[in-house]
Amino acid sequence: MFQNIFAQKDSIAVRAKQLQLTNDKYNPLSPTKAAFYSAIFPGGGQMYNGKYWKAPIVWAAMGTSAYLYIDNSNEYKRFRTAFKLRKLGLQDEFTRDDGTVLISEAGLESAQKTLRKNRDLSLLSGVLIYILQIIEASVNAHLLQFDTDDSLSVKPVITPDPLLIEAPKVGLTLKYSF
Repeated sequence: MFQNIFAQKDSIAVRAKQLQLTNDKYNPLSPTKAAFYSAIFPGGGQMYNGKYWKAPIVWAAMGTSAYLYIDNSNEYKRFRTAFKLRKLGLQDEFTRDDGTVLISEAGLESAQKTLRKNRDLSLLSGVLIYILQIIEASVNAHLLQFDTDDSLSVKPVITPDPLLIEAPKVGLTLKYSF
């Protein structure tokens, strides 16, 4: 004769099994790898994290700053060459054949200062974008490892104060349990 006997599950064993499953998800080297991949190839850390849609944004931002740097640098060189030629008494591209000056010397100097400032700012923005995408990949890799179990939740509740019914008041109470 066979009999089935049912008992409670061992809660310690169940919890240990859950912890083992969550520990398999945790990889302490994941943020380091993401930062490394982003440092070697911009957008690589985002792809390593599985956020493929972020890589084109990184490429567009870095490409834009590189384009602006090159464009401002070329324009700066153009105005700088014209300024040097004019100082030597030679004809530059901003002087017509009949001797009419399209841009004055003060205008050439002002254009050089503005273009140099814009060139430097575009270089700075490119460096900042590069650093920020490395930091973003590392932080995102950290955040992907957080436990987002259904038992972790916030439940806002509005509770009126029975003593002060006439005087409304606003407050915030956070209750959490483990």
